[in-house]
Amino acid sequence: MQINRRRFISFVSAACLTAAANPASAFRWQGVALGAKAQIVLDHPEAEEITRAAEAEISRLEGIFSLYRTDSEIMRLNRDGRLDAPSFEMLECLTLARQVHEVTQGRFDPTVQPLWRVLAEAGVAGMEPEAAAVEAARAAVGFGRVQIEADRITLGAGQALTLNGIAQGFIADKVADFMRTRGVGDVLIDTGEIVALGNGPDGAGWPVRIKGEDHARLWQGRALASSATLGTVMGADGRQGHILSADGMATLPTQVTVSAPRAGLADALSTAFCLVPDAQTATKFLRVFKAARLERFVQTST
Repeated sequence: MQINRRRFISFVSAACLTAAANPASAFRWQGVALGAKAQIVLDHPEAEEITRAAEAEISRLEGIFSLYRTDSEIMRLNRDGRLDAPSFEMLECLTLARQVHEVTQGRFDPTVQPLWRVLAEAGVAGMEPEAAAVEAARAAVGFGRVQIEADRITLGAGQALTLNGIAQGFIADKVADFMRTRGVGDVLIDTGEIVALGNGPDGAGWPVRIKGEDHARLWQGRALASSATLGTVMGADGRQGHILSADGMATLPTQVTVSAPRAGLADALSTAFCLVPDAQTATKFLRVFKAARLERFVQTST
């Protein structure tokens, strides 16, 4: 069952981006990354060849992180409870996830997947989830019980992982790293979260609009990620959000945008901050990540 995230960061229209660059050479690739619409915009003489290679890199990374590919590393880990010889990227992503989990006092927790599954399946059926199933799923939540070693990852009893709150940003980072190896220093990468490298089409930065703001901001050499508690909803009443903790969903509808040097970090933090009581708490956690910034925090009372 695939439930797509609603995206809360959007480009200024693609036509504006293209018009701002050199129409004769600007290139824009569009595709999909982990179920989200993706695009890459760059002005480079080998743009088409480079983006084809970047598309292959995205596909390779989906083979690690996708919950919709039965042969992916994360699916094999969830099925077997262990993964031998994990890829470097899986270890790197889980290490970052562990750091954000600890700093945010457990609010970012990839082991919520069993709870998400119970709530989502009941929601699709238009039913309330069974209390026993919810309790069992909550009992499985706890990232501290996941053992991460260089040669093996092992889950605790009943556990399963989702990296949907970090992997889109992580993939954007890896595409950006790939672009740098090909000598590309000026490119906009959107894999559901955004990396803006270089100075943009007119030298002032890449224009990106955050939902709820009237005007685009210009970004240079920075990553952006947004999350919202009701970005995807489950349940017949549409009130069960997709961002979860062991206790269930966030208590208030919230939209959070974080910027950072790396999109994986911004992605994980924006996810975690949907579960904090206020912007002050989010700002307190950001003291550990000095290069990250809280760009927008909107919380609506019910």
